[in-house]
Amino acid sequence: MAAHPLPQTLGELRRSAEFSEARLNTRTVKDEMRANLICRLKRKETLFPGIIGFEDSVVPQIVNAILSRQNFILLGLRGQAKSRILRALTALLEERLPCIAGCEIRDDPYRPLCRRCRDLIAERGDATPIAWLSRDERYVEKLATPDVTVADLIGDLDPIKAARGGQDLASELTMHYGLLPRANRGIFAINELPDLAGKIQVALFNIMQEGDVQIKGYPVRLALDVALVFSANPEDYTARGKIVTPLKDRIGSEIRTHYPESLEEGMAITAQEAWSERGASRIEIPPYVRTVVEQVAFSAREDKRVDKRSGVSQRLPIATMELVVSNAERRALLHGENLAVPRISDIYAALPGITGKLELEYEGEMRGADTVVRELIRNAVGKIYDRYFADVETQQIEQWFSLGGTIKFDDDQPSTAALADLKRIQGLFEKISPLETTSSDAPPKVVAAAEFLLEGLVAHRKLSRSEERGFAAQEKTPRSKERPDLEIEFDDWQRSRRTTGRGGLN
Repeated sequence: MAAHPLPQTLGELRRSAEFSEARLNTRTVKDEMRANLICRLKRKETLFPGIIGFEDSVVPQIVNAILSRQNFILLGLRGQAKSRILRALTALLEERLPCIAGCEIRDDPYRPLCRRCRDLIAERGDATPIAWLSRDERYVEKLATPDVTVADLIGDLDPIKAARGGQDLASELTMHYGLLPRANRGIFAINELPDLAGKIQVALFNIMQEGDVQIKGYPVRLALDVALVFSANPEDYTARGKIVTPLKDRIGSEIRTHYPESLEEGMAITAQEAWSERGASRIEIPPYVRTVVEQVAFSAREDKRVDKRSGVSQRLPIATMELVVSNAERRALLHGENLAVPRISDIYAALPGITGKLELEYEGEMRGADTVVRELIRNAVGKIYDRYFADVETQQIEQWFSLGGTIKFDDDQPSTAALADLKRIQGLFEKISPLETTSSDAPPKVVAAAEFLLEGLVAHRKLSRSEERGFAAQEKTPRSKERPDLEIEFDDWQRSRRTTGRGGLN
């Protein structure tokens, strides 16, 4: 059955039951969002699909703000899904909303604000044409930068429009509307609010609270119907930028976002966002590789060499996973293999996707980004290795290397050739069973599992590995080299003190 056509004129709109004046004339955007939110809560629907880890922390606070009909701000470091949450608010709007056709500020047919629409209705009455706005069209987003002007946000007087229409500059008909009026009857989002200049913030809160603003000396009153939402970095909130006190006072709720609180949450986000399903090859990502990639991000967030104020975006494991899959895919394509299985070495190959997403402190800068990231990966491998092999005895494998055995992994080497080399290591394949892998599995899968075990031994300094991916026995460090330099210097000082006689006052 075909859907009933939407009214196309003001007269048809007035006669329709669904869009009657009695139903639409008294409901604001915030009332609309509140009503639809209540319906979704009663049906126990997911409010923000794709947002993971905020169910018990951030989402209830957003729900409370919307139920209270408040404007709100999301405070969080980069990569915490702030923009995605704001854009998802459109799901709380009606699918279709009528407006006067051709109006720049999407005027309500029953309560027109602009002079042009009032004149049009006075002239054409019930024949006034109606247009329809979708949910997405009712969302307007602006990235705040220091060069944003009042004209960009609110509007400006247009002398060209005045000249063409023969209007006085004081007339409303000469105004060119900015982004905020164009968001009328919708949601207006400003990202990185502290970057907005103070005088622009004043104009913003004045029009959102009082409904009026002065443009070049002319008072303009716009009783806009807008739900205002903002985002900001909490560090910028007090340091780089500043939110003027009157505007901050008018923001109903200040809601803090956060990074995933567990590896499982982070892995779910990365699996959802990373492009890992490729058409050229069949991709099979081992769980331990996914966990190590996520652990790298968690380790970086705790590392003192990484700037905590900047944060470690969730985009880091997402971009890393895509590069890891791509390196495995490249290897499979080079050797004509129909199965690509990422290895730990592919994570090291993804260094360009990690270094660019870390802001280092002074100590990290001195060490170098590549060195810091390699250490983060090695530590992550060590932690995840313990999950699988904490109770596994690897002495037989270590002994094989101690007797002079070596092995090298290379992307130029097919998986079958690498598997043949691995078979020389006594007792290796019996130890990979915690990874749910056996020697009878596909060669790419077995090689990936074996390499993870060896990398774990390297992380715990039971084996050594060269930059060329060659594994060998751990070199014995001379006893004197194991002691810290300061301890050696102190012992030398003590020794010289004893030989030269006792010190003290004569």
